[in-house]
Amino acid sequence: MKKIIALVLCAALLLCAGSALGEQYELATDASFRPFEYTDKTGVLVGIDVEILAAIARDQGFEYTLEPLGWNTAIAACQAGMKDGMIAGASITEDRKADGWIFSDPYFTATQSMAVAQGVQIKGFEDLNGHSVAVKANTTSMEYAESLAEQYGFKVMTFDSSLAAYMAVTGGQCAACFDDTPALEDYIVNGGVFLQMVEGTANEGTGLGFVVFSADKQELLDKFNAGLANIKASGEYDQILAKYLGE
Repeated sequence: MKKIIALVLCAALLLCAGSALGEQYELATDASFRPFEYTDKTGVLVGIDVEILAAIARDQGFEYTLEPLGWNTAIAACQAGMKDGMIAGASITEDRKADGWIFSDPYFTATQSMAVAQGVQIKGFEDLNGHSVAVKANTTSMEYAESLAEQYGFKVMTFDSSLAAYMAVTGGQCAACFDDTPALEDYIVNGGVFLQMVEGTANEGTGLGFVVFSADKQELLDKFNAGLANIKASGEYDQILAKYLGE
C-alpha cells in the first residue's frame, strides 16, 4: 500500500511540475533570412521573428524550442506533424490557406522587390527580356516574379535559399533576383551581398504570419495572437523592429 501511495504522489508531483513549466512546443524556422531569422557572428539565432516569438512566449507563459531547418524543410516538418508550428517570414496568401496553412494575425507587412548586381544597368522589368531571374522556391517572391515573367520575357529560376538566389545574381548566372524588400535591404547593408535595389519594382506587399498546419494547434495560434497584441500594446514590438530595421 505504501508503494502505491508513493507512486501516486510521484505521478501527482510530475503533473504539477509539468503544469508549472507551461506548454512545450517544437517550432521551426528558416535557416538564413535576414533580418527575420539568421545566425549572428557567435552562431546564435537572432532576428525579428526570433525576438517576436520570444517576447510572445514570455507574455503567454509557454516554453518552446526553435530549430532553423531552412524554408522547405521547415514546411515539410510541420506538415508531417514533426513540428507544432513555424515562424519564418511566411506571407499570408489565399493559396496557402487553401493548401492547409493556418495563419496567425499578421505580425509584419513586407513588400517584394527586385535587385541586381552592383553596377549593372538594369532599371526595371523591361530590361529583363531574354534573361533569367533568381528566387527562393515556394515563396511569395517567386509568385511575384512568375506573375511578371511572360509580360517581360524573362525566365524564373528557383533556389533553396535567399542567399543562394543572391549568389546566382552576383555570380552572373541570373540578371536579377526577387525577394522580400526588408531581406534584400538587410543583406545589402549588413550581409555583405553586392547587390543594388531597383527602384519602382516593389509590389503592394503582404502580411507575414506565424503558421500551423493542423486545427489541433489552434491553442498555440491563439496564444501567439494574444501575445502579439500584448507586445504591440506594451511597445516591445516596436522596440524589436527598431533594433533590426532602424527607427
